Amino acid sequence: MAFTSRLLCRSKQLYAGQAILRREIAVPIRFYAKEAAPPAMLKGDEMLWNIFFDVKKKFEIALGILRKEKITIDPDDPAAVTQYAKVMKTIREKADLLSVPQRVKNIIQEQTKGIPDARTYLLALQDIRVKNGLTDDIGAEVMMFDALEKVEKEIKKPLLRDDKKGMALLIAEFDKINKKLGIRKEDLPKYEEELEIKLAKDQLMEIKEEVVEEMANQIKRKEFQDEKMVDVRSLDVRNFI
Repeated sequence: MAFTSRLLCRSKQLYAGQAILRREIAVPIRFYAKEAAPPAMLKGDEMLWNIFFDVKKKFEIALGILRKEKITIDPDDPAAVTQYAKVMKTIREKADLLSVPQRVKNIIQEQTKGIPDARTYLLALQDIRVKNGLTDDIGAEVMMFDALEKVEKEIKKPLLRDDKKGMALLIAEFDKINKKLGIRKEDLPKYEEELEIKLAKDQLMEIKEEVVEEMANQIKRKEFQDEKMVDVRSLDVRNFI
């Protein structure tokens, strides 16, 4: 069924591999005469081969785990959501994939490299957050811009990231915000776990909606008109892999 392949794609940690496949990177295949020894692989070809086999390996690891682990398609059941998150974490660890926080951190480092001023940097963070589907339910972003506004009024100029004194003032303001919101560095692992659970629930919801839609479309066909819709919670995904 269509939802099986969709389930594999639901892991955010497989994003890199999917992106590579979507770009349809083709590995050149050369045909040589039997008596001619094949020349050494070109550097670009070798890089593409390595990418292909790395993606293939990660995909096979994910598939192997999904064939063994029981997943219940029930986003309203905390136990089912926790189990799904656990399976995705196992895939991530076994396949050496990045978690969402790790991936976002890498994106931030790459896309903010060379930004000279603090305001453009914060705007870039905002854009990255939105594009990665992360919400700011506590309003921290607005507070950060307010803090920047306060510091820039104090120093009477735009804050540059290489301005150590000005950045120290901004970081001090950010520390006040964290304290006000009850955010502590030592609690970061807990926040990451909560994010993974939230993402797992959202993913299960999307999978459920797609499965229900697929079954509804099948029942409309003449040969299935006598069939009844089954409860998606009764489906064992392992039977469709």
